[in-house]
Amino acid sequence: MKIDLDSIDPITSDLDCLIIGLFEGEEEESSALNRVKDLVGDSLDVLLETGEISGRLGNNVLIHSLILNSKNAKGLKRIIFCGLGSRQFFSVARLRDGLAPALRRARGTKCNSVAIDVDSFLGDSIDLSDAIEQTAQACHTGLYRYETFKSKKASSNIEDVKILIGKDEDLSNLHDALNIGIAIGQSVNLARDLANGPPNVVTPSSMAEVAKGMASQHLEVEILETDDMDALGMGALLGVARGSAQPPKLIIMSYFGDQSSENVMAFLGKGITFDSGGLDIKSTVGMRTMKGDMAGGAAVLAAMGAIEQAKPKMNVIAIIPATENMPGGNAQRPGDVVTAMDGTTIEIDNTDAEGRLVLADAVCLALARGANKIIDVATLTGAIRSALGEHCVGAFGNSSNFTKLVIEAGESVGERIWELPTYEEYSRQFESDIADIKNSGGASGGAITGAMFIGHFRGEADWVHLDIAAMSISLTTRGEIVKGATGSGVRTLVNLANVVSQTAK
Repeated sequence: MKIDLDSIDPITSDLDCLIIGLFEGEEEESSALNRVKDLVGDSLDVLLETGEISGRLGNNVLIHSLILNSKNAKGLKRIIFCGLGSRQFFSVARLRDGLAPALRRARGTKCNSVAIDVDSFLGDSIDLSDAIEQTAQACHTGLYRYETFKSKKASSNIEDVKILIGKDEDLSNLHDALNIGIAIGQSVNLARDLANGPPNVVTPSSMAEVAKGMASQHLEVEILETDDMDALGMGALLGVARGSAQPPKLIIMSYFGDQSSENVMAFLGKGITFDSGGLDIKSTVGMRTMKGDMAGGAAVLAAMGAIEQAKPKMNVIAIIPATENMPGGNAQRPGDVVTAMDGTTIEIDNTDAEGRLVLADAVCLALARGANKIIDVATLTGAIRSALGEHCVGAFGNSSNFTKLVIEAGESVGERIWELPTYEEYSRQFESDIADIKNSGGASGGAITGAMFIGHFRGEADWVHLDIAAMSISLTTRGEIVKGATGSGVRTLVNLANVVSQTAK
């Protein structure tokens, strides 16, 4: 799909469709709507009066301009009026959620070329650059399909998108917004592809190959093998990997955009490419979606691609411990004791609490590589769904200022995050009788104890854990979200890198 900025007149151009955004209660005041009245005639007033054309969020009305006004033998063929809801609540997430269904509607009517009146998507807190960036993202994420293994692929596709701007606009800054929007949209879709992929295809080795394919002048990629991890003393990660025939991989991606600074931020992603639960095996229903247990690792990997393109002036190291959790003959057992990279001994209380084990060693490696700020992203617990439902990510941290920074970085790009407590009393739940700690604190406060287990290894670094288990997959298509993997976390990480870069200037 080609996405460009253009100043053409959509009315006289041979376009398949024009998309116009409408705010609820402001429909008749819309300058974009009034510009097309001559094209479609009096029928537009009737549709407005009956409420069929409305700015109600999610309302999309398609009209065929050539049918309504047969005088126009050439030119624009269709118009979609896209409801954006109340201006009071308009946000970048609302923009994407409003535009994405309209784009799918256009695709469903076999439109090949689409123009978007970007001025009609401006809000009180969304300027032209913001609108262009979010529009470019939505073109990718809203039109996403996962068809890799479909013998018969969908025949309808939008090939050309023109984001309409005025002729006197400063194209240099606007092109930057367009390009970063495209990069982020593609990165979200890459994370979706990885998490949607079947586990016999998306293995630790294939994730490592994807990462290696992203290596560039500004992004170094290193893959640690079993012997490398063993030499580093990563007994927690290797204990999880023991039950699988697939070799584990530790993926390290390094972006150094500020050679003058020793500050390093680490992004860690849980990369369990399939989680059977190990010997504490999951139920049939519980195992069904476990190909997506590497969604945190997918988000981190994909975010690094967008960061490499945006080139913020800061240093980021991404670490993705990738392995399966399987009940093979050599699998670790409940009651085993393993030793993490920093020497901490861990009693295995539950083999299905494996994500925190691989991330413990990843945290240790991040510290060894000089990280002083650490964010880990993981589909860690089912308990987070019980705590927060399916509308926001759970956050846990040891520094109120850093946690607030991460939450605000997510909120400002439309990824809701809510902080939960990390009171010291919860750590008593994973005290062990025979080792330093155990890997499960029981059912009570499960999301908290799982997070705090990872935080136990943070050293002196500022640390935030993002539990995306409830947000990493959607069972329905709604707004910008397409059924399946969501790519949760990608935008937060990319924006956090940008925010930290801007703060440092």
